[in-house]
Amino acid sequence: MLHEDHLTYPPLNTLKQVAGDVWIIDGPAIQFGPFWFKAPFPTRATIFRLAGGNLFVHSPTPLVPELKAEIDRTGVPRWIIGPNRLHYWWIPDWRAAYPDARVFLAPKTRQQAGSRLDLDCETLDRTSGYPWDDRIATLPIAGSYMTEVAFFHRSSRTLVLTDLIENFEARKVEARLMRFLICAGGVRDPNGSTPRDMRLSFWRNKAAVKAAVQVMIDWDPERIILAHGRWYDHDGRAELQRAFRWILLRQFARPSHSRA
Repeated sequence: MLHEDHLTYPPLNTLKQVAGDVWIIDGPAIQFGPFWFKAPFPTRATIFRLAGGNLFVHSPTPLVPELKAEIDRTGVPRWIIGPNRLHYWWIPDWRAAYPDARVFLAPKTRQQAGSRLDLDCETLDRTSGYPWDDRIATLPIAGSYMTEVAFFHRSSRTLVLTDLIENFEARKVEARLMRFLICAGGVRDPNGSTPRDMRLSFWRNKAAVKAAVQVMIDWDPERIILAHGRWYDHDGRAELQRAFRWILLRQFARPSHSRA
């Protein structure tokens, strides 16, 4: 059994500034997995403040009253982002608190969420045409199970990923079985990567995925914020080259790809 106080990154449910106009929110652990084996995952949201105090809210965590007060002092949430089909649970709470915000979801998220997301949403299915284009690059990466959408905040050189890289610290994992699983899955800190089971879902589109990874490398990020586990606060480009060796070292016919 994993204890949440060991697994998470306190203080929770509060803004933590990591760069100019960039904050993270470390949230609680959630139980995730097939019905026969649920494991706790730490959660993390990312906030970008753009012109006029408009806030871009990526993969939101619980909006507790104290956090809402901090958010209101920082800016106004305009865009609430569900970056893949698994990261949507607290979006309705944020939308209820900020009814003028627009909700953008990765493909297949509405089907996954069912009645939980009974609200107006827009789809993240392209690399441009969004209201944040001048400050944040958008990159959908499609797999057979899900599409994850990566975002790059240009001025701070901050890349935000969700499940494309997971990076669990063994020191925070008490159960031997879970320690084995994070090693076997290729997601143990400091060598976090795409979980091995998830890699299979990207294999059908492997050439396009490799091209998308190269786009992220060419962005030359300084830091990479992850939803699960320890995030990388420096050497982002090198971490990408390491974490995606599983696909970068393979040779495929490379498709053309728009570089935002």
